[in-house]
Amino acid sequence: MNPIPQGQLTDITQAELSSPELALAEHLHAGFPSPAADCTERIDITREIIRHPETTFYARIDGDSMQDAGIFSGDLVVIDRSLQADDGDYVAAYIDGEFTVKEFRHDPSHHCAWLIPHNDKYSRIRVDEDDSFIIWGVITHTIHNVRTR
Repeated sequence: MNPIPQGQLTDITQAELSSPELALAEHLHAGFPSPAADCTERIDITREIIRHPETTFYARIDGDSMQDAGIFSGDLVVIDRSLQADDGDYVAAYIDGEFTVKEFRHDPSHHCAWLIPHNDKYSRIRVDEDDSFIIWGVITHTIHNVRTR
């Protein structure tokens, strides 16, 4: 079995539905600036990203194994434990005593599953019946800080 990079998922915290509403600019263009008058609707960002509060958790990413998928060290991920992982979902998995975040791939032809990193520095992890393995939850959102200072 390939070694799993240590500390891929840290600071797991249960989600709460208590956030202020924010103005929503429905048609935000990446080109010419649009006027602030376009902000006509208000949304609660927490309610937008949390569908099942009792089974939803936040965790901080520590590591670079998913950077090519746009999930970077320091990002927050939203994990919904009530969802069943589908082929291609990003998951928080617990394998052989360690948490990790990877893409989940089911491989019925080889009677196994794969945890796929999105960084060429890391190898795929084959998951067989002999492994101590659970999909702890499905990653539904990533919160990424784009400000560099």
